[in-house]
Amino acid sequence: MLIQSIKLEHPCWGYRSVWSYLKYRMNYPVAINRVYRIMKERNLLITKEQRLLAKRRPTRPKPQATRPNQYWGTDMTKIKISTFGWLYLVIILDWYTKEIIGYTLNTRSKSEDWLDALHMAINHRFPKGIKEQKNQSLALISDNGCQPTSLRYKKECAQLDINQIFTTWSNPKGNADTERVIRRIKENLMWPNDWDNPFQFADALERYIVDYNTDHPHQTLNYMTPAQFNESFNKELVLT
Repeated sequence: MLIQSIKLEHPCWGYRSVWSYLKYRMNYPVAINRVYRIMKERNLLITKEQRLLAKRRPTRPKPQATRPNQYWGTDMTKIKISTFGWLYLVIILDWYTKEIIGYTLNTRSKSEDWLDALHMAINHRFPKGIKEQKNQSLALISDNGCQPTSLRYKKECAQLDINQIFTTWSNPKGNADTERVIRRIKENLMWPNDWDNPFQFADALERYIVDYNTDHPHQTLNYMTPAQFNESFNKELVLT
């Protein structure tokens, strides 16, 4: 059964994610209510844990991106390999297209590693050089960790004409888009699997990021993948 096979590959997907993948990636004409009913009958729904819900306080609204390469977000998370130790993953996310455009995975988390992820994003989005951004500004949003606030990181961003924006203290929404994608990586890749060594995880992470960018539809992107949404924007830009 299609729904069971999708849930087997993505155990943390809810019925909306399963339905959107069936309809927009597999071109399978099915109603969302039917997917919900089938998943409920087979105990495939995700159960919400009310005790883990965050208590939100009024905070300053986050910036709203209206084009690609306007706001990028960066953040880091840790992965425990039982037979090896800790790995540190840093990602760069385009807030408009929701595309992971840069990342680095290492046994450490230094400014150099964060810069490697940033350079990957720049090379991906600006193969002819970041100056092709012309008069459009680019901002990079992060928390106040020691890596993005380091002198070396700030100096590199200044040289690249990237405006750094730091989230305010106790403001979980400040870098929410980036943190949400990291949570998806945890739910779909880290938590459901056991890894024997860091090389195995690195290979799986590379495949996951490709699939996330090119094969996972997003509700906020009109059920297009991040790559499709970015391509659609560029096509409309050329026509105008």
